[in-house]
Amino acid sequence: MVQPKPATQLAATGKTPFPGASAAYDDARRALLAEEIEFRRHMTRLTEQRRALPPGPVITKDYRFKDEQAFDVGLLDLFGDKQTLVTYFWMYGPQRERPCPMCTNWLGAVHGNAADIKQRVALKILGRSPVERQYAFAWERGWSELNFIQTVGDDYANDLGLLNADGSENPALVVYQRDGDQVRLFWASQMTQDMADPGQDPRDAPDVASLWSILDLTPEGRGTDWYPKLQY
Repeated sequence: MVQPKPATQLAATGKTPFPGASAAYDDARRALLAEEIEFRRHMTRLTEQRRALPPGPVITKDYRFKDEQAFDVGLLDLFGDKQTLVTYFWMYGPQRERPCPMCTNWLGAVHGNAADIKQRVALKILGRSPVERQYAFAWERGWSELNFIQTVGDDYANDLGLLNADGSENPALVVYQRDGDQVRLFWASQMTQDMADPGQDPRDAPDVASLWSILDLTPEGRGTDWYPKLQY
C-alpha cells in the first residue's frame, strides 16, 4: 500500500494565485493548506468508517406515510427500486404557518442536486403537514425535483424524538437500507444540541448545509446572529 506524502510536503508546493503576497501570508497559507489536506484525509476516513458500520436495527414498527400522490404507503415503499433511502424530516408541521427557514435553505440546496442524487439512492422529504401543503410550498420555491412525503400520525416523529413539549419540531437526517423485505437503519444524525461546543450552534460534521460551507470560506465566517430567511 502506497503511503500518502506528508501534508506539509504537499502543501509546500502550493502557490498563491496572485503576485504580491507577503511572506507572512504565504507561510500562513501553506500552514493552512497542510491542515486542509489533513482535514480531507480525516473526512475520507470518516466516510469509510461510516460505510463499514455493521447492520443496523431492523425497523419493526409499521410506520405509515402518504406519498406524492397521497397514497398510503409504508417505509419500504419509499425505496422505489433503490437499495438505500435518504430521508430528511423538515420542520413544517401543521402548527407552522410557514416552514423553518433553515430547513428551507437546506432543501433549496439539495434540490439543485436532487436529480443526480436520485440516480444512486431514493431521496424523500418527510413532513407532518399534509402532502398537498408541502407541495404547495415546493411549487412556490420552484422545487420540481424533491419528493415530499407526509408522516401519518406522530409515531415516526415521536419515536425519533423530534417533537418538543411545546409542539415545535426538530429536523432529522436519516439513512435507511433495504435488507430483503425488511428495512434497517444505516445511519442517523446524532449530534444533539447539548453536544455543541461552547459558542457554537449545533451542527453535524461535515456540515451538510452548503450555506455554511460557503460562508466558512469567507473572512466574516458564519457570524453569530445571522440566519437565513424565507424572504429578503
